Amino acid sequence: MIDIRGLRRDFGGIKALDGVDLRIAAGERRAVIGPNGAGKTTLFNVLTGELGATGGSMTLGPTKLDRLTTWQRARLGLARMYQRNELFGPLSALENVLLAIVSLRGAYRPFASPTAVEGAAAGAALAQVGLSGRTSTPAQALSHGERRQLELAIALARQPRVLLLDEPTAGMSPAETERITALIAALDRSLTLLIVEHDMDVVFRLADRITVLHEGRAIADGTPDEIRGDRQVHDVYLGKAVEA
Repeated sequence: MIDIRGLRRDFGGIKALDGVDLRIAAGERRAVIGPNGAGKTTLFNVLTGELGATGGSMTLGPTKLDRLTTWQRARLGLARMYQRNELFGPLSALENVLLAIVSLRGAYRPFASPTAVEGAAAGAALAQVGLSGRTSTPAQALSHGERRQLELAIALARQPRVLLLDEPTAGMSPAETERITALIAALDRSLTLLIVEHDMDVVFRLADRITVLHEGRAIADGTPDEIRGDRQVHDVYLGKAVEA
C-alpha cells in the first residue's frame, strides 16, 4: 500500500530523513518509534505533502506521490490525525464531521446543505468513536479525550485507505488512552494504519510491525517481539522500559 524508497529531507545541513525505506502492506498496522528528533513527524509531513522531499520516492498503491499536492494525496485515500487539535471549535461535533463528508463531493463543488445520506454518515462516524451523545456539543466544549475521538471520526468519515495517526494518545489520562487505543484496535483490518506513538504499551498493543528511526535513519524493523529483543533499539530508545 505504501512504498517509500530512499526518502530524504534536509533542513540546511540537518538530515531529518536520511534515506528512509518503508514498505507497508495493505491492511498492515505499522508503528514508527524513536527518540525526539528522529524524523517521525517529518516523515508524516513529507508523506502527506506538507513538506517536500529532498530525494527518494513515495507511492500509494500504484500511484507516485512525489509531485502531488496535499489535497490530491487526500483524495487518493490518505488521511491524517494530527498530534495537535485541528477542529473548528465553535462548530458542533456533527458539523465538524459533516465538513469532512461534504468535501468528498469533489473539488470546487459549491457548498450546499448536507443531504440526509451525508447526515446519516456523519452520525455513524460519531457513533463509531463513542460520541453519539455529543453530536450537538461544540468541539471546544469537549474534553481533550473527546476531541481526539472527534478527530478520529473526521478522519474515518473520509473513507481513507491509509490513516496516519500522529501521537493519538498525547496528553491523555490513562482512561482516555485506553478508550482511544481500544477504538483504534477495533478499526476494520482493511484500513492501513501508520502510527507514531511514544507510549510503548499502546505501540505493542496496536502494531503488527514496528520501524525504529534514529537520526533520520531506520535502524530496525520487525515484529513487536523482535523490536523488544533488539539491543540497538534498547540502547538508543527503549532502555530498560520493556525489559522482562
